[in-house]
Amino acid sequence: MGTPELKDAPRPAWYALRRGRARDWVTVLHPPYTLWHLSYVALGAALAPHFHTNRLVAALVAFFLALGIAAHVLDEVSGRPLGTGIPERALIAAAVASLAGAVAIGVAAAVAWGYGLLVFVAVGALLVPAYNLEWFGGRIHTDLGFALAWGAFPVLTAYYVEAQTLRVEAVLAAAYATAASLMQRTLSTTARRARRLHGTPEEATAAERALRLGTIAAVCVAAAAVVARLR
Repeated sequence: MGTPELKDAPRPAWYALRRGRARDWVTVLHPPYTLWHLSYVALGAALAPHFHTNRLVAALVAFFLALGIAAHVLDEVSGRPLGTGIPERALIAAAVASLAGAVAIGVAAAVAWGYGLLVFVAVGALLVPAYNLEWFGGRIHTDLGFALAWGAFPVLTAYYVEAQTLRVEAVLAAAYATAASLMQRTLSTTARRARRLHGTPEEATAAERALRLGTIAAVCVAAAAVVARLR
């Protein structure tokens, strides 16, 4: 009885797929935003004075698990912003398993490349539930908290994985990622509110076009930096 209404309802986000089990899982990962924030990982690694492909791959996988999966499914648990039909138990299980996988990669990396990484592993493991479940009274769940957690932190972590230190270029890149994440946050908030209130009005379309272009730009810059290090 309710299926036609669900099909006719406006999509909650410009990248949201039509409702369905497998499609819901794809939607809940916020694919363009995951790519955008993984680009910060690649950029941070490429800027380091020493570059190791295996360390970049490890960092990308760890952040995909922690941010791409764990953070996003916990966000869906808290308020169902995408309106998926995924059972809460499945979402929680995916979050726990993926965050545990990210921590395991981080610990293994620390053993192999330097125990200073454990600080980043601990901070990352705390940020995922603290931000997405609004721990500490929601003090971290702010625009700036978002930008620092999912913009600056990936850059600094990836740089440290490669260099085992932080330098000025890492801080400058983290500032770029923070500013870009704040821009993303502003645009996505505008688009989300417009969609949920009015379907797909002009203000949502303009913001979403900017988000598409921002995703492409961030990925291209990171890819160019990595390719330059591989040559």
